[in-house]
Amino acid sequence: MRWEYLKILVLALVVWGVSFWVRNDYIFNVLTMTGLQALVVLGLSLLMGYAGQVSLGHAAFYGLGAYTTGILSAKYGLSPIWGILLAQGLTLTVAFLIGLPSLKLRGHYLAVATLGFGVIVEVIFKESVNLTGGPSGLVGIAPLSLGTYTLTSFKGYYLLVWSVLLFFLLLALHLVHSPIGRILLALHDSEPALRSLGYNIHRLKLGIFLFSASLAALAGSLYAHFVTFISPYSFTFLHSVAFVTMVVIGGIASLWGALGGAVFLSILPEVLSHFEDYEVVIFGMILILVMIFTPEGLISGLERRLWRFAKS
Repeated sequence: MRWEYLKILVLALVVWGVSFWVRNDYIFNVLTMTGLQALVVLGLSLLMGYAGQVSLGHAAFYGLGAYTTGILSAKYGLSPIWGILLAQGLTLTVAFLIGLPSLKLRGHYLAVATLGFGVIVEVIFKESVNLTGGPSGLVGIAPLSLGTYTLTSFKGYYLLVWSVLLFFLLLALHLVHSPIGRILLALHDSEPALRSLGYNIHRLKLGIFLFSASLAALAGSLYAHFVTFISPYSFTFLHSVAFVTMVVIGGIASLWGALGGAVFLSILPEVLSHFEDYEVVIFGMILILVMIFTPEGLISGLERRLWRFAKS
């Protein structure tokens, strides 16, 4: 863990340094959105890389956190902190009801269950006009506040989001380096062997799934108070696929890889926007090249090559 602590410290210094170096609110906006997506992907990486389960509905959990907090703020005037806590409670309840039956079965039943859940939630967001605002979206969400202090600056929100991300990254790293983490790795590689040793596989999978859904909902709540307007088109099935792609591109069994994949795929479209009509083509080509030359993941592949270079 010492090496992990060092990497966390370096990343924290980079985040802190950027806050002094950058003066452009647009860049802070991009980096904040990157941090929010990385928070979702962090939980999804634990679920896919360690529990061996795929979720195709994490955009729905992201949206559930956003809409629960947003509705409580815009329509009922509830404080953001209480809104976030209630969003967590609702998301964990829904995730428990989905995961409890589907994770008892072998195979990727969770992927099918979360796919259906994502589609249902997307329809609810669009059709419940009186509650969610429907396709026009939900307006009037209050900025994040704690007591008398209200967070309104892009820089302040950037620092908050990345501080939350670093905290949960550290927590996740502690988890994967603990005995539970080693059990989860064994679960990914050989589930029957763990069953024969008497481990409660279902409880392990369910616990990771709930933690993963909780992080997605937290990111959604922070997103709602950041933009103060949310639309159902921000929480579609395609967004769930994008989250899974970030995990795969970064490295499916690497938390640092998931973080790198989220940063890479969040910032790349901003860079490619200058190419206008060729943006989608170039984006697709880059993804193909990454998977050809680093099939184990972009960050994992770079780490392996740097390690080989250092040894030589």
